[in-house]
Amino acid sequence: MSSSSPFVGRRAVLGAAAAAVPVVAGLATPAAAASPAPATSPAGAATPARVHRRPPRALRGGGDLGPNVLVFDPATPGIQDRLDEVFAQQESAQFGTGRYALLFKPGTYTGLNAQLGFYTSIAGLGLSPDDTTIHGDVTVDAGWFNGNATQNFWRSAENLALVPANGTNRWAVAQAAPFRRMHVRGDLNLAPSGYGWASGGYIADSRIDGQVGPYSQQQWYTRDSVIGSWVNGVWNMVFSGVEGAPAQSFPNPPYTTLDTTPVSREKPFLYVSGDEFRVFLPAKRVNARGVTWGNGTPRGTSLPLSRFYVARPGVSAATLNQALAQGLHLLLTPGVYHVDQPIRVDRAGTVVLGLGYATIVPDGGVTALKVADVDGVRLAGFLLDAGPVNSPTLLEVGPPGAWRDHSADPTTVQDVFVRIGGAGAGRATTSMAINSRHTIVDHTWVWRADHGTGVGWETNRADYGVVVNGDDVLATGLFVEHFNKYDVQWYGQRGRTIFFQNEKAYDAPNQAAIQNGSVKGYAAYKVGDDVTAHEAWGLGSYCFYNVDPTIVQHSGFAAPQRPGVRFHDLLVISLGGNGQYEHVINDTGAPTSGTSTTPSTVVSYP
Repeated sequence: MSSSSPFVGRRAVLGAAAAAVPVVAGLATPAAAASPAPATSPAGAATPARVHRRPPRALRGGGDLGPNVLVFDPATPGIQDRLDEVFAQQESAQFGTGRYALLFKPGTYTGLNAQLGFYTSIAGLGLSPDDTTIHGDVTVDAGWFNGNATQNFWRSAENLALVPANGTNRWAVAQAAPFRRMHVRGDLNLAPSGYGWASGGYIADSRIDGQVGPYSQQQWYTRDSVIGSWVNGVWNMVFSGVEGAPAQSFPNPPYTTLDTTPVSREKPFLYVSGDEFRVFLPAKRVNARGVTWGNGTPRGTSLPLSRFYVARPGVSAATLNQALAQGLHLLLTPGVYHVDQPIRVDRAGTVVLGLGYATIVPDGGVTALKVADVDGVRLAGFLLDAGPVNSPTLLEVGPPGAWRDHSADPTTVQDVFVRIGGAGAGRATTSMAINSRHTIVDHTWVWRADHGTGVGWETNRADYGVVVNGDDVLATGLFVEHFNKYDVQWYGQRGRTIFFQNEKAYDAPNQAAIQNGSVKGYAAYKVGDDVTAHEAWGLGSYCFYNVDPTIVQHSGFAAPQRPGVRFHDLLVISLGGNGQYEHVINDTGAPTSGTSTTPSTVVSYP
């Protein structure tokens, strides 16, 4: 695992890099109308002008979902041809601007193989996955990258039943590729053809009747699901609320198993009722286990599409905020959105739902999206892509100092992904700040790019990934990688994390660049010194300091040593000896050794 180029990341080392397509700027925000000049008298003295400004025309909800949302029913001709056409465009377009949602109305479809490339989501439009059955496959493989699946990012499958053509469906993904609310009537293979490298992944609210085979997957998190069996594990396999999960056995095999998930609320989803599109809002569950849809109609509420402002790329942030101020929710159709002011979610219960990896780019160093300290906001299914001017934050859930109790109706952040660089130079001091209490962050990948365009230690500078200031926050499926300083900082009390995956920044030029006072390097996951209660399960941090392999990292994890701050099943790994860890957490745990790529583990701390 080495490279002649100092800025080629581990994923690129493991296979031939795909050509990157630069992001093209979206439509410019219309300039603000100039203020009228003051009226003057013949003598030139200014007199007050009487200006009658009409309030903006009310925006309408509902409407067409746009050209990149493809809706099929069983009678639609040429479905396979259309699927193949989208895949040919998106297969290797890792940093392109194409965005697609493939939606299937309830019914039965036969003989399909939906291959998914970048920024492509496929979903059924029933209330249950079993309402929409594909006799065929929804496939992710890695032929575009010579059998290496570690860059199979940004794609998703939701709310479908699959009867795989040969009995096994292949879903060989890496980060930001959720498999939600799926029913596989057969086996599920999470590795690419040839069992090359793979670096995913996430399953939730799904039923796999047969066997799940991760094979070469380095880590995986499965939540609130039902599986027939699970075959193996490489470094870090975590389960919570999964019927059929293997027993707790970390580190050999590396299974971390919790009987239930403390709190969960599934992601909102689009469905059809008669001829009408609606958005279903699943109910919160406490001590959840198994799927939400197994016994008839799922628990929750729904909203008609007429309650949503259906946004298209090119719309201004001012218009999005006008829609929110009117009381509408937001549905972001596939595409790239540029905003010159924060999108402000100030109303309790607001839904912001993206389709097809809708992508928000902040211009001029603004924060892309800010949420007030209110109940029950649901953010789901979109990508935040940092702009070239440094933003202080990209996503802010609750203002600094937020204090209200949201335990009855928390805010959820689900499949909301962050990228700094890769598609072009991007910068942000902090990617995601969670200030509101009781927030649930359910599956995120917060990534400072290690390959693509605009990548370099200072070029896509981003010091902090996720900063949690709010109390009682829960993270389920937390992927945060490559930040210049701390990847995760947790200052709130009673925080909990189930599954964490991290790689330290590859491109640190030398030991001095990562020196943290007297400490060698910034921990991947740092709990604040004043925190008295925190708990986390199934956490892994990896280093690949390929620019300077002599760099030493003191530990992957850092926390105050007190009884209420507890960690379970931790590991650190040096990938091929490119850098080393001295310890796992604080001063506990053996150092990584040589070039063995063997985990150093701690089962319980303190």
